Amino acid sequence: MTYRVRNIGVAAALAVAAALLTAYFVRDVQQDAEQGSALVSVVVAVRDIVAGTPGHKLVDGDLLKRKELPRKSVVPGAVANPQQVADLVATDTIYAGEQVTVRRFRPLAEQGVLAKLSGNMRAFQVPGTQHQLLAGTLKEGDRIDVVASIKYKLRELTPGAAASSPGIDVERVASRVVLRDLLVLRATAEESLDSGLASTAATTLSVTLSVTDGQAQKLFWVMKNSEWSLQLRPVNNPKDSPGSVETVESVLGDGLKSASLNQLISGAR
Repeated sequence: MTYRVRNIGVAAALAVAAALLTAYFVRDVQQDAEQGSALVSVVVAVRDIVAGTPGHKLVDGDLLKRKELPRKSVVPGAVANPQQVADLVATDTIYAGEQVTVRRFRPLAEQGVLAKLSGNMRAFQVPGTQHQLLAGTLKEGDRIDVVASIKYKLRELTPGAAASSPGIDVERVASRVVLRDLLVLRATAEESLDSGLASTAATTLSVTLSVTDGQAQKLFWVMKNSEWSLQLRPVNNPKDSPGSVETVESVLGDGLKSASLNQLISGAR
């Protein structure tokens, strides 16, 4: 075999190899293209979903829908079934039309107090003594009322004074239940309670309550301007008495006959 014939043979072999590689490459590209264009089912948001939305509300509501998309358009972690996020909570805003991915969700337990808040609900930390906060009795998930005793001034005319008299300011005290049926998000920790009991009854502890933004204003005012305490509500069939205000007259006069009641009011013996 001459040198020229050998070179021709080598060139022919390389050409065949190149043709085979090209054929394999073209086939792979075609397969990838076919697979990429294949439709797969994903879940997309119908409307904007705000961070903190529990997954079960998405599943039970109308915020999610399934959509067929080419496989190449599916983002990593895309959800194929809404049930995949039923026990999770959204950690970021998901916008309308956006694919829902597991990367935007976390377990409810990781959210702590936030998992129990939505809409106009707020977490409000209430500091107080062990007696005010029912330390040792109160626990997470309980329901409580807030009862307060508030001092105020009422202008009264002095006996025998003319109607035009400016009168005098008389300091009064009244008590009533100012807030009802509040959820306890977090009660006093056992270690804090043990420390408080070992020192004094005045040790400051705290509980966290779930309140509306409007209730938060009233609760803050009561904390700053009155004496107050929490009271535990029953678990089974809780009921509320009619609203009332207790003053010195109502407390001392409760159950008195008219003569004794007149004596209380007038101060006569």
